[in-house]
Amino acid sequence: MEKDQIIIFENRGLLSITGEDAKEFLQNIITNDINKVSETSSVFAALLSPQGKYLFDFFVIKNDEGYLLDCNKNSIKELVENLSRYKIRSKVNIKDLSSDFVVGVINFENFKIIQKELGKKETTLKFRDSPIFVDPRDNDLGARIISPLEKLYLTIKKLNLKIVENKSYLEKAFLKGIPIEGLNNLQNQLFGLEINFEKLNAIDFKKGCYVGQENTARMKLKNKIRRQLMSIKTEKEVKIGDEIKYKDSVIGRVLIDKPYPFAIIKLFDPEFSIFKDKKLKIFSDNVEIIS
Repeated sequence: MEKDQIIIFENRGLLSITGEDAKEFLQNIITNDINKVSETSSVFAALLSPQGKYLFDFFVIKNDEGYLLDCNKNSIKELVENLSRYKIRSKVNIKDLSSDFVVGVINFENFKIIQKELGKKETTLKFRDSPIFVDPRDNDLGARIISPLEKLYLTIKKLNLKIVENKSYLEKAFLKGIPIEGLNNLQNQLFGLEINFEKLNAIDFKKGCYVGQENTARMKLKNKIRRQLMSIKTEKEVKIGDEIKYKDSVIGRVLIDKPYPFAIIKLFDPEFSIFKDKKLKIFSDNVEIIS
């Protein structure tokens, strides 16, 4: 994505979490620390199963009424159902705003220009009444802006941007080992640490309890991460469930096939260092671990 470009994501949804118990509600269930979220700071976080398995991930942004969750639009109904299970008697309102707002992404260099224009250094800003924040996972993935569509078009015009497809964005994330699409294939399959959530700044190990915290903390403390999700490059299209072999040993399995493939890869037995740069196979086709 170039400096003068913007991507508008059609597959992103937006939830609002409001009410006098909204902050405590989120703090008790998500992997990151809600105290980090303010008008000048946003976070990437996840909701795990009680066993610590991945269910959903999202960005958490502060607004005047409470909090916004920038999440996968295709899973939003399921996410609302899961969040609602933890409401109990909490004074919390969960509302789907996906039909009223869109999510766009601009180049990080463009965000720095906006910072300079506003005379701000914070990583979350309000620009033309819309929150815009640097992707907490990696600066190279740019800054996200949440806005009503008609207002976003005015912003696009003001910044002299052109709308482009998301291919370059998906490829950049892929090369960094960050899956953007196909995440529903990971649900209840992997622990949060196996999806690199620590590296992606999604987990706070000092915040205290949250759903799935016990197993997550135990894995971290005892260094029991024995496999990780990684991006792979293949000669031909792969299918979910395809086994990756090093010599006669199965060292991985494809979990996301399109648009870019990701696989869960062993770190031990055999040691990852032994095969990471070697020729791997899916059937008779070569496979390369990217990140």
